[in-house]
Amino acid sequence: MRTSITQAKNSFLAIYKGIQKEVWILSLVSLINRIGAMVIPFLSIYLSESKGFTLTEIGWVMSAFGMGSIIGTWLGGKTTDRFGYYPVIIFSLLTSGIGLILLKELDGFFEIAIGFFLVTLVADMLRPPIFVAVHKYSTEENRTKSITLVRLAINLGFAFGPAVGGLLIATLGYQSLFWVDGLSCIFAMIVFALTLTMPKIVKEVAKKTKAERKSMSPYHDKSFLIFVLSLTLFGLIFIQYFSTVPLFYKEVHELNEATIGLIISSNGFVICILEMPLMHWIEKQKKYSKIKIMYFSIFLVLLSYIFLIVGMNIVLLFIGMMLLTIGEMLMFPLSNTEAMKRSSGKNQGDYMALYAMSFSVAHLVGHNLGMQTINFFGYNLTWSGMIIGLIVCYFLLKGYQIAIEKEKESTVLKTIN
Repeated sequence: MRTSITQAKNSFLAIYKGIQKEVWILSLVSLINRIGAMVIPFLSIYLSESKGFTLTEIGWVMSAFGMGSIIGTWLGGKTTDRFGYYPVIIFSLLTSGIGLILLKELDGFFEIAIGFFLVTLVADMLRPPIFVAVHKYSTEENRTKSITLVRLAINLGFAFGPAVGGLLIATLGYQSLFWVDGLSCIFAMIVFALTLTMPKIVKEVAKKTKAERKSMSPYHDKSFLIFVLSLTLFGLIFIQYFSTVPLFYKEVHELNEATIGLIISSNGFVICILEMPLMHWIEKQKKYSKIKIMYFSIFLVLLSYIFLIVGMNIVLLFIGMMLLTIGEMLMFPLSNTEAMKRSSGKNQGDYMALYAMSFSVAHLVGHNLGMQTINFFGYNLTWSGMIIGLIVCYFLLKGYQIAIEKEKESTVLKTIN
């Protein structure tokens, strides 16, 4: 018995072995920052109950949030290339922290929409420099594990955030969310500044011809564009669980904020515990291709929406969340790996930026689309529409698989000839 426990412990620790201390620090910063990110899961309820916004107005605020995410991610990449990751991380954490605290003072529709746009813009500038820093502090052998560790930290923070947020609302009201969220960003900035020193910036300029740049660009890779489109659609449907579904829990099933927070938090807790071992196991087994596993993830998310339609109690709602969570654990890491594989020998930064932007676009379109659809057709028809969207997502991914198989066949024929 003791031997089995020791073997299990060693197997678990082996998954995290070799990750540098700087990556652990970056993960800690991400954890602190994400624990405080408790405004967004309750944003639709806050705008509905505290501000009296209509579903249409809430949808537009969510769109402003999405647009801020897209521009912020793009701007974060540009400023990181120019100034390095260190000052951009400091700037993003500090300004978003101050901005979140100020958001609670805004009242009108346009004020709140513009406020969330600006705060999300500076907050999402954090995404590119964090992963540039992870790249710097990791090796080729442990890079995937290092990136996954940061993702796990983010999800662990997300697991605690909504749960704490629900309790704060129940005891201190919605205003407390903005204080805690803002102060957590500032605290994360302080931890980062005190534990990591600013590195020297080394600029490398790659000289390529116009034809070379075009051939290496993801925007001229039709197969990859199909792949990105499928991910955008998947992301659009996935994010409903964190914008419109909480409202569904509240209005249809009459759950309180604390219960809603616990259901949402279960997503992050399960990911934190199982994602790294699951990815470790998938990498070791060769029975199924990554694309086929992504098909299965689409099927699981589709099932989760069926549970939303037929779910008559909290147990079925929780099962639906677990199906979504497993689908997320399979889709996001494997699609990231597929994008990295596709970018090999090309403009890797451009490929990964386009990959990341697919989810920003999903945020921009998805929140508003979900709210408007619910406003016109109700919840069940909206969930049925999401199921149809997942079927389309499957066929897009299938189209990508067929396209890359044809490319391989063409390459083989050229080699033979």
